[in-house]
Amino acid sequence: MRAWHPAVPAVREVLHARMTLHAYPAHTHADWTLMLVDEGAVAYGLGGRPRIADARSATLLPPGIAHDGRAAPDSAGFRKRVAYLNASWLPEALAGHAVDQPDRIDIFEPTRRAHRALATPGEELAAEGALVEIADRLGAARGRTMQPTRDRAASRRLRDLLESRLTEGITLVEASRLLDADPSHLARTFTAHYGLPPHRYVTGRRVDVARGLLLTGMRPAAVAAAAGFHDQAHLTRHF
Repeated sequence: MRAWHPAVPAVREVLHARMTLHAYPAHTHADWTLMLVDEGAVAYGLGGRPRIADARSATLLPPGIAHDGRAAPDSAGFRKRVAYLNASWLPEALAGHAVDQPDRIDIFEPTRRAHRALATPGEELAAEGALVEIADRLGAARGRTMQPTRDRAASRRLRDLLESRLTEGITLVEASRLLDADPSHLARTFTAHYGLPPHRYVTGRRVDVARGLLLTGMRPAAVAAAAGFHDQAHLTRHF
């Protein structure tokens, strides 16, 4: 078992665990729970019905709803990744929909990207972007479709802010406060205008900076710090 607090707005805790005999009694969380099962399957009760979570889908559990959990009868155990997200991450109105359909294949891919980024130091902006995409997809499931928009002014202001904070980085939440715009709107309009999400723009620009510094003969570890990467391994992976 491994647990930590990532530097990502809205994410309170991340838990990775491998369990065999342990069974959770009925309990609730104050947070939204976003879970992937990598091995085996989890049997649990939610909303008065028995359910199964396995490696084919992402599972979303709302705050304040009682549930339990144990290895499914035909499973020797399970390995899971869980992110606990602040109750304010999604509108309260989505709780009922999450109880009705907790195993959501339409958020499977962005959930995988979110968990991968949450486990990788230096990829906090990528995790935040994936969580924005999940929230948008869940809103669309409730009929609240967010259309991409080419708000050029907002896109350019966000680009300028990302450039000014290229080394130290900035979250979408902080950018939204500085630019007086919703984080989801900023992410969508930036992607529509520039053809790639904010975190990929930042990564590409940091690689540009790193390439120039490497050509001057600077050592890779120093280049990583100067270009805004978490460490040399983070630079190497993207380079």
